[in-house]
Amino acid sequence: MSGERIAPVIPLFGGAAPAVPAEQADDTGTWNNTWAAPVGGGVTTVRGDLEPRATAPDAAEPDAEEEAAAAEAALVRKLRTRSLSIREARAVLRERDLDEACAEEIIERFIEHGYLDDAKLAEQLIHSGVERKGQGRMMLAQSLSKRGIPREVVDAALAELPDDEYERALAFARQKARPLASVDRDTALRRLSGQLARRGYGSVALSAARQALDEASRPPSRGVRFE
Repeated sequence: MSGERIAPVIPLFGGAAPAVPAEQADDTGTWNNTWAAPVGGGVTTVRGDLEPRATAPDAAEPDAEEEAAAAEAALVRKLRTRSLSIREARAVLRERDLDEACAEEIIERFIEHGYLDDAKLAEQLIHSGVERKGQGRMMLAQSLSKRGIPREVVDAALAELPDDEYERALAFARQKARPLASVDRDTALRRLSGQLARRGYGSVALSAARQALDEASRPPSRGVRFE
């Protein structure tokens, strides 16, 4: 059909561009391909292009020194809230996915400076268990073991306690005996000895409970009356 102009064919997949009429050419005499990449720029991809799209570079990962510093800071924060055993400190560093050799280096440094000390922690826990909670040796040993303190450290700390297990059990039982005056003797003995056993008094629990109930059932002594 005369007078009609045919639109140029765009070469999407390479190859030379077809010849075009002079009126459709630019000043250089070549067809102006609007799909071409800009001068000095990156490749512009189009739908159907077989080449993969360019992706942004991955964010830089923290190096080993930064990871170690972050893990050490996390451990310091934990130690500010409460004392930790060496095993508990290792667990904190393990949560940070820190290299094992690097974690041990931090642990050794904290031990050297006295920030981690299982023996001192055992003494603190025993003092608290005896004075504030009225715990016996069995309960003390269990509490220290749960904190990850080694058995030999626990045994050494308990060996420093005075041999007053029965006296401490009796003192606790005396506090709990009077509220049991309203129940029968067997029930009171079972309840009181159970309380002592749960606090780790073991073999002395029954005898201490029996003595405390005997004392509680006695009538109050009266002083000598002088005329």
